[in-house]
Amino acid sequence: MTEEALMTAYCGGDQHAFLRLLDKLGPQLHGFFMVAFRDCSLADDLLQTTLLKLHRARGDYSPDRPLRPWVFTIAARVRLDEHRKRNQRTECLDEAALARIEAGQIVGTVHDADLECESRDEQVRAAIDALPESQRVIIYLHRFEGRMTFAEIGKVLGTTEGAVKLRAFRAYARLRTKLAPLVQAARRAG
Repeated sequence: MTEEALMTAYCGGDQHAFLRLLDKLGPQLHGFFMVAFRDCSLADDLLQTTLLKLHRARGDYSPDRPLRPWVFTIAARVRLDEHRKRNQRTECLDEAALARIEAGQIVGTVHDADLECESRDEQVRAAIDALPESQRVIIYLHRFEGRMTFAEIGKVLGTTEGAVKLRAFRAYARLRTKLAPLVQAARRAG
């Protein structure tokens, strides 16, 4: 059964459909929050908040549209609410404001010692973790769990496709630079 069919069944009152949907989307939503906050218990809490919001909004679901971007839109709003709470900001915090905040922060770098991690996966994860959160989220949705287009990510995050492409370009450029020693070592070994 597709995710859309499961959601339609859930909207019709089938509680087992919701459990199957949770099995499919739960780990990906949890990963989305882990990418943003790197805190497992907070990711658990935000996942629960997202599921509650999904439950409350189930009447708004349109079965002719893909489910995943709709669910991740809800999750992105939960993520922004948590950022607002953490930053104790009264003004509107959106994706653009979050990117501006991060631009003022010192972003961690992956040093040569870090590149001597046990595995290539750990090295890639470390490089991704060093990205600003607004870029990490885009990489996560585009390349990993969500596998969304830039237009879909823009809708999910409430920003333009162009802004998403720019953040993705910058993120991929940083990753290329940080992972260059890994790529060179792989070429020498292979």
